[in-house]
Formats: sequence, C-alpha cells, structure tokens
Amino acid sequence: MDFDYSERCKQLQAKLLAFMDQHIYPNEQAFYQEVERNGREKGNRWIPTEIIERLKPLAREQGLWNLFLPKSARAPDSLSNLDYAPLCEIMGRVGWASEVFNSSAPDTGNMETLERYGTEVQKQQWLEPLLRGEIRSAFAMTEPGVASSDATNIETRIERDGGDYVINGRKWWISGAGDPRCKVFILMGKTDFNAPRHQQQSMILVPADAPGITIVRPLPVFGYDDAPHGHCEILFENVRVPASSILLGEGRGFEIAQGRLGPGRIHHCMRAIGVAERALELMCRRLQARVAFGRRLSEQGVWRERIAEARIRIDTARLLTLKAAYMMDTVGNKVAQAEIAMIKVLAPNVAQQVLDWAIQAYGAAGVSEDFPLACQFALNRTLRLADGPDEVHRNAIAKLELARYS
Repeated sequence: MDFDYSERCKQLQAKLLAFMDQHIYPNEQAFYQEVERNGREKGNRWIPTEIIERLKPLAREQGLWNLFLPKSARAPDSLSNLDYAPLCEIMGRVGWASEVFNSSAPDTGNMETLERYGTEVQKQQWLEPLLRGEIRSAFAMTEPGVASSDATNIETRIERDGGDYVINGRKWWISGAGDPRCKVFILMGKTDFNAPRHQQQSMILVPADAPGITIVRPLPVFGYDDAPHGHCEILFENVRVPASSILLGEGRGFEIAQGRLGPGRIHHCMRAIGVAERALELMCRRLQARVAFGRRLSEQGVWRERIAEARIRIDTARLLTLKAAYMMDTVGNKVAQAEIAMIKVLAPNVAQQVLDWAIQAYGAAGVSEDFPLACQFALNRTLRLADGPDEVHRNAIAKLELARYS
C-alpha cells in the first residue's frame, strides 16, 4: 500500500493551508459574531453570513472548489478518496470552513448521490446549482419514533397517487434544513411495507418549498444551534411531488443509502482528524505559555503523557483512514466496509478525547466561547451517532471478524 499523495494533492494542500491562514483562521470568531449580530439586530440567526459568501469566489478562483467530487463524466479530473483525505482534514480544522469550498455535509453526500443515481433531468434541476454553490440541500432519513440506526425501521410513507407520490411522516436532526438556501431534500421513506425487508424503502427528491412541509423546530446540540446551518425537526403532511422525483425506482432506497453512507462516513472521519489535530496544536500552545506552581504546564509529566498519547492516537486514526480511502479507491466501498466501520468508530472517539484534554489545558477558558474547543466538543460528539452509532459499527466489525473463522 502506497499512501503517498499525488503531486496535484500536495499542491492543493499547500494552497489550502495558505487559504486557511490568510482567510479562515483570521475570520473564525468573526463568523460567530456575525451570526449573533444577525440574531440581535435582524431578529434572525438563520441568515447566510457575508463572510462565507465573500470567501467562496476566492476559493473558486484558486481551484479549491468541489474537491470532494468523485470521478465521473462531469468531473473526469477529480481527486481520489486518498488524495481528498488530507484536504478534507485541513478544512475540518474550523467548523464552518468546508462550506467556503463547497465541500460541506450534507451537500457533498447529496451531490454524490445525485451524480451516481440521478437522472439527467434531476441532475440539471438540482445537482448543477449545488455544484455552483447557488443552493443547499438536506438529507431526510432519521425519525424520532424509531431506532433510525436500522434504516429498515423508517416509517415515513411514500405512496403513489396517479402521476405523483404523496409523502407523510416526521423527520428530525435534518442538518441544513434551517438554512434559507436549502432548496431540496433527499428523503428516505417506504413505498411498500409488505416487500422484503431491504426493498421497502425508496428515496425521493422533495423541493423544500413544497406545500405540506413544516419546520417544527431547530434542534440545538448541547445548546449550540449551529445557525445558519442548523438541524431541524420536520413534518411532512400530504406532500405531493411528481413521480419523476423518485431516485432509481421504488424499493432502491436501502441500496442508495449504502452507496451514500460510505463516502459520507469517511468524510466525517477526515474532518474529525482535522479537529483533533487543531485541538492538539491549541493544547500545546497553551501548555507552553501557561505557568502554574513555578513551571510551565508543558514541563509537567501528566501533560507530556497526554501530548504523546494524543499524537499516537491521531496518527493511528489518520493511517487507518488513509487505508480505508485507499481501499475504496482500489477495491470499492463494499470490500472496504470493515475499514470504513473501524474509522467511523475510531476517529470521532480520538477527536473527543484530544478535545477533552485540550479543554482541560485551557481550564475555565476551554469551556468558554473565546476558543473553538467547546463548540467543537459539542458538535464532534454527534459523530458517534451520525451515520450510524458506534455500537452498530462495532457489531458490523465483529460479524466480519467472526466470519473469518466460521
């Protein structure tokens, strides 16, 4: 296995690091201040920020746009998963940075889904404006009434009525639904409750302004509403869309979900490693600058042990992520399912532990909003649930391992 990055990837890394230093880090706090100002002065925190909109054209001009896109007729020169990994990691160091490069979730997963499974008409209507960064999207799968880690439990109904489908159900933790630029949902529901278990589900494209859609409430994470992106509970009541809105056809939803979640999971892990790397950097800077009981904190044994352990864990997670990316590129997502499951468990847990140590190093300042650690801690914790909880992935890993000896 050769984990060396291509020359193109190395060039993009250098450009991306320079862009982060010049434009992202200096505006990190200004982004949150603008969101607060919008809420205070305009009575609406859910307004796209001027900072991000100002930076998007700069990123596009420098060729740092849609870096995630898989190879296809639409993107013949796109990056491999292996080459995208270090770039995604760099973007992950600041929570809102990936949107500047049109490479943020859930849009990335939705664009990949449309590219793989959409018709040309669907691509023209939704994929093209997403690729241009003109609109945003959301993925509506999780439901409050069932254990959604098992997608076969989904209860939302998608029923055929003449030339239309009618949708009824309740979804929650739908990321991006609060953004006024969100124009389309990829929704998962059931078209046939009596079909074989994995053929009951379908996915369908639903315009965000379709009659019958109600945004019930935003759902904060440990008090952070993540505006203007946000996560929402949504009610679909007799929402009617044309039959041409179905993806692939009835009963293909589970198949699409499996195809979508592989890249989505590894992107989450890449960003989590960026979060962990940034936390370690902030921790080391704090330990070098802070003096307690006559010595720098960095001279105390407990902190040196934590620094060493953090470096070991981060590099372990990165190497396993690169292995998974390499396998996805060379043998496909299905063969790489164990590696994808392993990193989905490992990377968020590593990031959470390093963030915890970094917060401890900052003391009371670590839980304040003066530094990014508290917000990153809250949002990173959701990754142990998003795209499948740790327990589901560990179970899948164990089954694959046991199968080797049966």
